[in-house]
Amino acid sequence: MGNGNEMATIAVYSLKGGVGKTTLAVNLAWSSAILSSRRTLLWDLDPQGGASFLIGDGKAARDTAQAVFSKDVAPEKLIRPSTIDRVDLLAADTSLRGLDRLLFTLDKKKRLAKLLETLGRHYDRIILDCPPGLTETSEQVMRAADIILAPVIPSPLSERAFEDVVAFLDRLSGRRAPILPIYSMVDRRRALHKAAVELRPDWPVIPMASTVEQMAIRRAPVGHFAHSSPAGQAFARLWQGVERKLATMGPNG
Repeated sequence: MGNGNEMATIAVYSLKGGVGKTTLAVNLAWSSAILSSRRTLLWDLDPQGGASFLIGDGKAARDTAQAVFSKDVAPEKLIRPSTIDRVDLLAADTSLRGLDRLLFTLDKKKRLAKLLETLGRHYDRIILDCPPGLTETSEQVMRAADIILAPVIPSPLSERAFEDVVAFLDRLSGRRAPILPIYSMVDRRRALHKAAVELRPDWPVIPMASTVEQMAIRRAPVGHFAHSSPAGQAFARLWQGVERKLATMGPNG
């Protein structure tokens, strides 16, 4: 799919929850729209619906998110504006808990890719907030995305989990997106975190910060209320790196 000027899909994925995945997805969507003036769609595929809560309109979900995949509902009918200028939201709801079973039953390995192709006519960047775990949904994401960002807590267990994901992806047949690790929730005062970051200086770092925690209270991305903070600048730098990476990629990734 994408290069720097065409539509590109950026997936935010983690094997486990609680590593800052949704925080990353929401701040990347803000950066795409506000810093790069891209028409952006944030597609919340996580049944927990964290991204939908943070930038949604607060209206109750209708248990129709899964219906997009079974072709019972056109995705365009469920898309609505978010609280961020130039960012639309395809919200999650509890129906996504059955998505893996549905995709397995449908036996359509490229259903997500086809949906993204259709949606891509209206957007420059599509950000996917993926459910955690190695599932049928995540396999479809790996094949459909142009680039995968994987937040990793700086600890041996988290790094091992990331290496397991990379090994799994290497065994997948056919094309898959490149996967880029990002150190998330980094506290440099902790010896373990500091040592991990120094060992992998090429991995981007998102700091542990009170501004990030305030997102849930303010229901807004860090860039909206604390753009010049260390965390706000870290998200902006990461987005610039993603755009540079996309600009160097050919049509097949």
